Amino acid sequence: MIENLFWIGYVGAAAALLFAILQIRKVFTYSEGTETMVKIASAIRKGANAFMKRQYSTVAIFLGVMFVILTALAYIPLLLGNEAGYINPYTPFAFLTGGTLTALCGVIGMKISTNANARTAYAATDSLNKALRVSFASGSVMGFVVNGLAILEITIWYMLLKYVFGESNDIIAYTMVTFGMGVAVVAVFARVGGGIFTKAADVGADLVGKVEAGIPEDDPRNPAVIADNVGDNVGDVAGMGADLHESNSNALVATIAISFGAGYGIAGFMLPIIVSVVGILSSILGTFFVRTKEKADQKTLLSSLRRGVYIAGGIAAIATLPLIMFVANNADLDPEFVARGTATMADNAWGLYGAVVTGIVAGFIVSLFTEYFTSDASKPTRELAASSDTGAAPLMIGGLSLGMKSTAGPILTISAAAIVSFIISGGFRYISDGFLWDYNMGLYGIGLAAVAMLATNAIILATDAFGPVADNAGGIAEMAHLPAEVRERTDALDSLGNTTAATGKGFAIASNAFTGLALLVSYVNIAQDAMGDKLLNLSIVNPPVLIGFFIGSAVVFLFAALCMSAVQRAAQSVVKEVRRQFKEIKGLLTGEPGVEADYATCVDICTRGALKEMIAPAMLVILAPIATGLLLSVEGVVGYLAGIIVTGFAMAVFMMNAGGAWDNAKKYIEAGNHGGKGSDNHKAAVIGDTVGDPLKDTAGPSFNNVITVSCTVSIAFIGVITAFSIM
Repeated sequence: MIENLFWIGYVGAAAALLFAILQIRKVFTYSEGTETMVKIASAIRKGANAFMKRQYSTVAIFLGVMFVILTALAYIPLLLGNEAGYINPYTPFAFLTGGTLTALCGVIGMKISTNANARTAYAATDSLNKALRVSFASGSVMGFVVNGLAILEITIWYMLLKYVFGESNDIIAYTMVTFGMGVAVVAVFARVGGGIFTKAADVGADLVGKVEAGIPEDDPRNPAVIADNVGDNVGDVAGMGADLHESNSNALVATIAISFGAGYGIAGFMLPIIVSVVGILSSILGTFFVRTKEKADQKTLLSSLRRGVYIAGGIAAIATLPLIMFVANNADLDPEFVARGTATMADNAWGLYGAVVTGIVAGFIVSLFTEYFTSDASKPTRELAASSDTGAAPLMIGGLSLGMKSTAGPILTISAAAIVSFIISGGFRYISDGFLWDYNMGLYGIGLAAVAMLATNAIILATDAFGPVADNAGGIAEMAHLPAEVRERTDALDSLGNTTAATGKGFAIASNAFTGLALLVSYVNIAQDAMGDKLLNLSIVNPPVLIGFFIGSAVVFLFAALCMSAVQRAAQSVVKEVRRQFKEIKGLLTGEPGVEADYATCVDICTRGALKEMIAPAMLVILAPIATGLLLSVEGVVGYLAGIIVTGFAMAVFMMNAGGAWDNAKKYIEAGNHGGKGSDNHKAAVIGDTVGDPLKDTAGPSFNNVITVSCTVSIAFIGVITAFSIM
């Protein structure tokens, strides 16, 4: 009976994609505005399209090379007479399709955002609420495409493997994870490359324009202003879309992989799909509650978005209950698990529902911590802004301290949620002979909590993706010389977007911590099967495990350093170019009529810098787990993955919250506090913001992908590691 519920996956995907199409049509009903606004928006679109084309051309070459390598590892041993290849024969194709869909998510998001920016600016000439509706509709396209495509491809892959090729559950689980590898690898290129572009342009524009030249943000005299606006789209929309598609997809595949180890079979596959579909439908309903009034302050604007997210989460929590009960009570369990006396899904039904609720609640709690530490309506960011009274140095120290303090809440929340989900879903229970640990059942609950946390990802991502559109709208308003109240409205949405972006990233990294745990266990289970009779020694004092943990932690810092230095080098090139143009183009800085900056050169500098610099950090996280396994065996990889998950999670929260607080402290000062724009306080805050930019928009959010790339690559290459490890 449960097998007949497959149509639910297609219904959820269709609902998400259809709603995205309706939102696209809604955005295009609005006007782009004046001829000048259309011209500026066209320049931004042209730059974004050019970067995306060159970026994905580079990524396509990498995918092609990886496809050839994976195909060779899968099929050459078979041609040589071996019983099996070094990797799953479906891996090359799963990798390719996962990577392609991830790229598609980014492209769709970028296309709609570059068509919504001028429309948002023009809508802001009427009202704040109208501008919010346009930008939020644009952001929702990204959110629903991400979730819809994830469910669609996972459902198609399962049906092909199960009913066309007749594969076992173990092969299906392994293939699903390697699909996640393709998703994660492309996402890390998209997030890092887009992040380097956007922050190089942003830092270059701010340092020379605001600090040195003393001209307003997004002033058309600034040669880096178009590159800055392009960066908002390729980094904060396209990169983020690929990132969140990866988070959602890998939460699903990790839970599916664990479900077979728990003995839940087809029912274990269906539950995360059902939870995701309910999340999509709930998110659609939640979008209708996002609206605001004119002259709304940040708290009011935040409440309007929070209302939509909370309503969606509440509907999802209620609606999943009868569906979980139905699936659990009609589940056919693996006979092997029944023979061992393992609890049935029906026995654990209420616990599984509790895991879903735990995931939803934990996501909201993490978002509240993030909001508290980054919103300019909260005490920490306002105190950070006040520290600018004594210069840039105290503001820098305060931001670092704030970021470090902000890690405690999310880490403790996720830890508590993981323990609760593990226990109540059957991981630790009392039987007649005493207490029993059932790790796979408990970890299935953790995976289900991760899926639930991202179930309403569509509306969460919409509240994130609208921010870059509003930021672009503000730039267009400034360059097109629209009335002052237009810029005030777009700035209000931009500041709101900074907070919701931090919240969205908090959701993603929190869910990835859950997902990482499930993938780690999947790795252990698959590795143990590959090792045969040899039992894995996973004691923390086992040297390979301990050394692997240290290596994983070191890779986290090295990856962050590579991302930061990449932004530094690219930004230096932009700074030099902006200074050159101010010096050599007569009348540019003074704003003489007919004198225009050379925007294209700055766009090209950012493009070349991003494409060059994204290679090293991406290849580090792809190759490091394989190298660790070849040196320290599969046991060393377990330690490596533990180090990546624990250290990467903490580092991501620290970097994203510190950067978000610096950004909103600057916005708070620009709103007229502590001297306002042009004051010494403002200059100090701009310095803080430029330091925080690569933390919150390049390195920090990329750890979502670092965690899952490390886990999925390790799983895909288990056969290679067991065959060629020197230990």
